[in-house]
Amino acid sequence: MKSEKVDRRVFMRNASLAAVGVSIVPRHILGGPGYQAPSDTLGVAAIGAGGMGGSNMAALTSEHIVAICDVDDRRLSGAYRGRDGNVRENRRDLKDAYDKAKRYTDFREMLDKQTDIDAVVIATPDHVHAVAANRAMQLGKHVYVQKPLTYSVYEARVLRATARETGVVTQMGNQGHSHDDGRRLLEWVWAGAIGPVHEVHVWTNRPIWPQGIPHPEAPMAVPEGLDWDLWQGPAAPRPYHEAYLPFSWRGWVDYGVGALGDMGAHLLDHAYWALDLDYPTRVWSTSTPFGGKGEEQGSWPLATVVYYEFARGGRTPVRLTWYDGGLLPPRPAELPDSVALSPEGGALMVGEKGSLLYDTYGHNPRLFPDALMQAYADLPQTLPRIVVSHEMNWADACKGLNEPSCPFDYAALLTETMLLGMVALRGGKPIEYDGENMKIPNAPDVEEFLHRPYRAGWSL
Repeated sequence: MKSEKVDRRVFMRNASLAAVGVSIVPRHILGGPGYQAPSDTLGVAAIGAGGMGGSNMAALTSEHIVAICDVDDRRLSGAYRGRDGNVRENRRDLKDAYDKAKRYTDFREMLDKQTDIDAVVIATPDHVHAVAANRAMQLGKHVYVQKPLTYSVYEARVLRATARETGVVTQMGNQGHSHDDGRRLLEWVWAGAIGPVHEVHVWTNRPIWPQGIPHPEAPMAVPEGLDWDLWQGPAAPRPYHEAYLPFSWRGWVDYGVGALGDMGAHLLDHAYWALDLDYPTRVWSTSTPFGGKGEEQGSWPLATVVYYEFARGGRTPVRLTWYDGGLLPPRPAELPDSVALSPEGGALMVGEKGSLLYDTYGHNPRLFPDALMQAYADLPQTLPRIVVSHEMNWADACKGLNEPSCPFDYAALLTETMLLGMVALRGGKPIEYDGENMKIPNAPDVEEFLHRPYRAGWSL
């Protein structure tokens, strides 16, 4: 359902009724509490309907789920079944919707054949995000894409451009962008609570899957119900092994972008947003070794530190540092001894007047020293609050009812910044980044990592 169609339908209906002096009674009132008129319902499809896709689609069961696509029957069933094999009580609506939806294993076939799809949720592994999203947008479908938005810097550029060209409604699945806590911490920063910010530290306990290991040598039989060739999508084909699925794909260079790709969209987001950051000017990293034989980069390092410098065009320059593998940043002097840095992950903005500490997704923001927390406790709200789920915020935006919380215009820039850390890591040297031209003048040989090769039939 295109939002312009909704606007035109509503306009024409209201204009006609107003001309004859008729009062307008919304159809959801005529239908009783909880009723949603068919004309106000999106036709939604899922690409990657199990796993995280199941969580996304469970938030959209008020819409018409017309098609689901997944290459793994086991994961699809797990979208609504618990560990005991029974349907989870809070996922019964999802099972009912999935049972009625048309089923596919190849999203290309689904998008080409099924004409009642208005919007698509994409929750595949990272390496398929861009190919699926770009194809859907080119066909005029609104898209919701799980984080990280893309596997490569180049893909982030392409999705941003396609979203602008097609005018479809887009959203990246970093839920913290819609949470109240994250919006509160932005209001504090913008009000000058901690003064000009010059330093940001972001950390996570990820990876919680294997990294720093080589590809397995002995292939295994492909499990029943899994289409391994389709799962690999644009990546170079490899023999199947259980080391890659279902969750540990994130650690392999072919398929995921490691801990930074997994959690960066949740943890870098609010500092990137609050400080109005753009392209970093310099990026470098240190890490434990890649997993692989010889020079092979088979899996990402077990622990990494990435440094970003933002010149910011005359404003206070910012250095942002990312830590994963359980590494933690230095503690600021104003942080009380009783306040621990969460071992699971968090972020710390350091300003000239104090510091702002928050947990993953922007949760639980706190100002230090404590006097700042007291001084800014009653600061008026200046950012609108999202009163529905991140997914429903997108669905309502598809209908023209509001604006999406995290559209690709912002999400692609955040994703590109995240992925530049992986580019510097793979290149093994500091990079000076010309963001306007997507070039690395000091190390042009590293530019190959801004892209990825695509298998035949899977290019953007």
